[in-house]
Amino acid sequence: MAQDERIGYVHSVETFGLVDGPGVRYVIFMQGCAMRCQYCHNPETWTFTQSNGKTPQEAFDAAYRYRNYWRNNGGLTISGGEPLLQMDFVSEVFRLAHDKGIHTALDTSGQPFSPDNARWMARFDALLEHTSLVILDLKEVDNQKHRALTGHDNTNILEMAQYIARKGIPLWIRHVLVPGLTDDTEGLRRLNAFIRTLPTVRRVEILPYHTLGTFKWQNLNIPYSLDGVRVPTEEEIQAAEELLHVREYQDAPKR
Repeated sequence: MAQDERIGYVHSVETFGLVDGPGVRYVIFMQGCAMRCQYCHNPETWTFTQSNGKTPQEAFDAAYRYRNYWRNNGGLTISGGEPLLQMDFVSEVFRLAHDKGIHTALDTSGQPFSPDNARWMARFDALLEHTSLVILDLKEVDNQKHRALTGHDNTNILEMAQYIARKGIPLWIRHVLVPGLTDDTEGLRRLNAFIRTLPTVRRVEILPYHTLGTFKWQNLNIPYSLDGVRVPTEEEIQAAEELLHVREYQDAPKR
């Protein structure tokens, strides 16, 4: 593959991440995302622009300078936007990391997954060879609701979760809890039933909806359709965690 095909366009980095994988993480946020989630708190990452381009070696070298913070349970996470839109770049960064024995986590919503595209799947398999953990955001288990929420179907996303599990790769499942939108009891029960089919799930997390990113929508002149929606209460969060049996998945994945 030509070197210019592996240039990655990075939106930003976080040098001391504590939530996107086990331990302390260096997190690379990639540009570009096809989904338009109604509650997205990073809409500035939607547009794919060819700025802040990095080679895989440049991106890895910048991360590796922080290795002393990772100790025995931290590492490197690549998020977005949607990192699978720049899969070859991510794959090479992860290869460089694995060559140094570094834990790698892919934080994705899964929308680009293309099981009927043999070339795409070969590239995805190459990425998974150097992926220690996949953090998958399952936004809605119901396909119609998922389409209304994000603008896309979820059939391929659920297929990706099953594919990763068959590969034996650890999974963290995340679900954003939005009152009146993604918190219905039946939907959470269906989501739990699906998660139960994935034997490699190591953690399930409820991410409470918040409004901290609404100013970004305003700055970008994008209408915010959830204006006025409240954040969930502690009781609602706890109820959702019980429906998804969150406490059964407390152990962080082992290397």
